[in-house]
Amino acid sequence: MTENHGAHGDAGATDNEDLNAQETAATNESAAASMDAQLESRAKNAAGHRRATWWIVAIVAVIAVVAVVAGCIAAFAGRKNDTTGAKANDTVTIGLKLAPTNLDIRNTAGSAIDQVLIGNVYEGLVARDEHNQVVPAIAKTWDVSDDGTTYTFHLNDGMTFSNGDKLDADDVAWSINELVTKQYHDADSLVNFVSVKASDPNTVELKLSAPYANLLWVLTGRPGLVFDKDAKYDAKTQAIGSGPYTVEKFVTNSSITLKANPNYWGANKANPNYWGANKAKTDTVVVRYFTDDNAAVNALKSGDVQVLAPISENLAEPFTKDSDHYVVKAGDDTDKFVLAFNGTGAKTSDKRVRQAIRYAINHKEIIASRGGSDTALGGPIPSLDPGYEDLTGIYPYDLDKAKSLMSEAGYSESKPLQLSLTYANIYGTEIGDQLRSQLKKIGIDLKVNVVEFSTWLQDVYTNRNYDISLVDHNESHDFYQWADPTYYYNYDNKEVQALYAKAVAATNDDDRDKLLAEAARKVSEDAPADWLFNYRVTTAYAKGVTGFPINLNQTLLPLYNVAYTK
Repeated sequence: MTENHGAHGDAGATDNEDLNAQETAATNESAAASMDAQLESRAKNAAGHRRATWWIVAIVAVIAVVAVVAGCIAAFAGRKNDTTGAKANDTVTIGLKLAPTNLDIRNTAGSAIDQVLIGNVYEGLVARDEHNQVVPAIAKTWDVSDDGTTYTFHLNDGMTFSNGDKLDADDVAWSINELVTKQYHDADSLVNFVSVKASDPNTVELKLSAPYANLLWVLTGRPGLVFDKDAKYDAKTQAIGSGPYTVEKFVTNSSITLKANPNYWGANKANPNYWGANKAKTDTVVVRYFTDDNAAVNALKSGDVQVLAPISENLAEPFTKDSDHYVVKAGDDTDKFVLAFNGTGAKTSDKRVRQAIRYAINHKEIIASRGGSDTALGGPIPSLDPGYEDLTGIYPYDLDKAKSLMSEAGYSESKPLQLSLTYANIYGTEIGDQLRSQLKKIGIDLKVNVVEFSTWLQDVYTNRNYDISLVDHNESHDFYQWADPTYYYNYDNKEVQALYAKAVAATNDDDRDKLLAEAARKVSEDAPADWLFNYRVTTAYAKGVTGFPINLNQTLLPLYNVAYTK
């Protein structure tokens, strides 16, 4: 499983930039939650790194784009029919960006499936809250052995699937064993897995060969999902889970209609700390997918949808101004816009050059140009991940220091250093123009190459033929990149590698977090990259909507608490 992710680049309901770039984003499922996943797949194949790949998305064929557009048109045409006769507070319609091509969550890549099904239709042993913390779900409590290799999960009582079948420890053990045996999607994220069994109807025991500090977090994704071993259904178009909703209707690349699960086991529970504690507040939730940003915005304006996520700050401006009718909020996420410097490059292997670039970048200016919602990020760990520490003070904006370092390296405005910046066209051209302008002031002549994503993958990711690269690494828990010298950064720091190894083998979260924070500080000080900003997802919704998750809603979208009152 991708230990992530996220969203998003310039996709979202975004500004109307180049149509081809938007189509490329939709085709790759990269601009809205899966760019980094593409890299994970390549990294695992190229470097043999055993890696979680929850949100990994294989590049979708161009025909999928056509299907998305056609589906959108169909959705608009049939919009009124879906909600005719429904009371105002019986239905909430939500506009999202990327649609799943099918519902087979065990075999199909793509975070769009996880976004709509996990926590709503399918539930896991454990779940994540809006702060990216592990919380109870099917398991109400768990114990971990002192050596960190045995996890004992204690399940809730009286659980059932939506078809009425009983849910107990046998289903849990069967689901995880099937994942491993059949190598369903994200099976490789169960690092150090040995076995799982049902000790009794309410107890599950999972054993590891060695401690893995991220196990519980991994189990909040696909590896921890529990399926009905006796159910027969078409997993591509149907879903039988234990969550507060069922799938009533699925229209490929267009919409998903969720209905409150009448057999929901958690309807009478009182524990507010896990998703299973509450029955659905709204009987019907319709999720519609928009590839056209203007169509999405118009749908919110007309009332055809009550929520739109994500939306760019610029397109959200009319809703921000109309506070009598709309609410606009930005939520935290785990996207990191990484400006990587080739660690073995002829020019960027000089630490003085890398440091100078970091001092010369005006992050406030870049963030302001994007609408102001993103936050500065001075290191490789975002605010919602373990080990986060504010590292923005390590390389503050300081042109004098930047010029001095460039002078030491033998460069100046009159004798500039020639460097190339390569990135995929899904991010538009403005960010490259800004960086070229900012770095010119310290004697760097930056050539900006905006290319197709496939070209970026080949030239930068696979061949590592680049000076500087930009990509949105949207995964959560992805610090491993900086501890892998075979990753495309070409960053090799033995101390960082040792700290990371100790962190993932830690038997308690405090030790893990301290080790990760120490490693992250060393990475930032080495300046193998600059982290331009931590992307934040902006959501706009009609006044009267309550309970819609703001943080992490491009990867986690629990909807049981959503309601709408006109």
